[in-house]
Amino acid sequence: MNVEVTPLPGIGVRKEFSLGRGRRRIGIIDHKDGSIDLILSKSDNPDVTEQIPLSAHEAAVLANLLGAPQLVAQLREEHREFDGVTTRQLQIRKGSPFDGRALRDTEMRTRTKTSIVAVMRAGNPIPSPGPEFLFTAGDLLIVVGTTQGLDAAATILTDG
Repeated sequence: MNVEVTPLPGIGVRKEFSLGRGRRRIGIIDHKDGSIDLILSKSDNPDVTEQIPLSAHEAAVLANLLGAPQLVAQLREEHREFDGVTTRQLQIRKGSPFDGRALRDTEMRTRTKTSIVAVMRAGNPIPSPGPEFLFTAGDLLIVVGTTQGLDAAATILTDG
């Protein structure tokens, strides 16, 4: 897939690519002030047909929604030959007892026999977070283990 990057002097950068059969394009305008707009246009006309301003938090949530499923799918594919091993994404929600706390505080591996293999934060994967890694509300954890272990991990992240 070809992503076109177009400098917008005084504004920022436009990044977009063609969807499906190439009739529509989707992308973002990354403004110099840090704001981001989600944009739609037609392939034969560079004018933006739809523009949705996103807050930094909304952009981060959208990036996690788009990035985490791809990472989970890749891990599932890599682990599919191992019976009993599965991958799930679990979120650190606002109000979670682990929002602002270190991974070690969860005692996840000891309590559930699961492993947190990556964290998606603002659309950026953080592979193999160490015990000192601090969670933030909105983080999507990529967790590998048994179904029972993953259920227990979800409960721990919600209830402590």
